[in-house]
Amino acid sequence: MPKRILSGTVTSDQNEQTITVSVERRFTHPVLKKTIRKSKKYRAHDADNQFKVGDKVRIQECAPISKTKRWQVVLEA
Repeated sequence: MPKRILSGTVTSDQNEQTITVSVERRFTHPVLKKTIRKSKKYRAHDADNQFKVGDKVRIQECAPISKTKRWQVVLEA
């Protein structure tokens, strides 16, 4: 099964080798027929500490690295 790849914006880079990425998705509400934006935060592994707050990045699923990290940075989007 292929690994999922998501695009998002870095919202935090305070931890060593970890960034927090906010991923936004848009969908149409089934009853109201209105476009809704929802976002979710993912913690991703950034081995070189190269990404800063505000950067656009792509993250990919991986094996668990720590208690909360199940994603790793693929490249800058």
